[in-house]
Amino acid sequence: MDLLIFQFIHSFTGKLKILDLSGIFFAEYLSYFLLLAAIIFLWREGSIKRKLNLFFTLILAVIISWGVFVDIIRFFYNRPRPFLILGFTPLINESSFAFPSRHAAVLFVVAFVIFSFNKKFGYWFFGFSFLVGLARIFVGVHWPSDIVGGFVVALLAFLIVRKLIPISRDGVIPSIEAGK
Repeated sequence: MDLLIFQFIHSFTGKLKILDLSGIFFAEYLSYFLLLAAIIFLWREGSIKRKLNLFFTLILAVIISWGVFVDIIRFFYNRPRPFLILGFTPLINESSFAFPSRHAAVLFVVAFVIFSFNKKFGYWFFGFSFLVGLARIFVGVHWPSDIVGGFVVALLAFLIVRKLIPISRDGVIPSIEAGK
């Protein structure tokens, strides 16, 4: 199933130059714009307590998602990227292993955190994170299950962080509010 979905999405490469260029942009550069958007979102949040809560929640979630889960999984499971198995040249350069997608793990965990603070902005962040994942399949550097794996890693990291840093409805750590 993974191969069939990959082949379908990747089959659109090389058909239209604008589609290839869009795929390259979304796969390689959109994540930088999304992280910049997350920083702007952080900066525009209300009180300093809310900003600090969001900042520490984001940092901890990214560390757990990327620095713990992705690295541990890749240490034990060395899944080659599609272009290595199927013998083609991808539209972008990538090295290391494919599963889970580090891009998906980071972008989706940021989307989960932002969603917990602001639903509207969170929906947008989820949509663009999905677009990055789809583009990384399109350009030939990830299998669909790599993206799904990144999403699952992000969800698990987010749930762990939510247990460690509970957030009230107004986005502030309850223990900070109690210290007023």
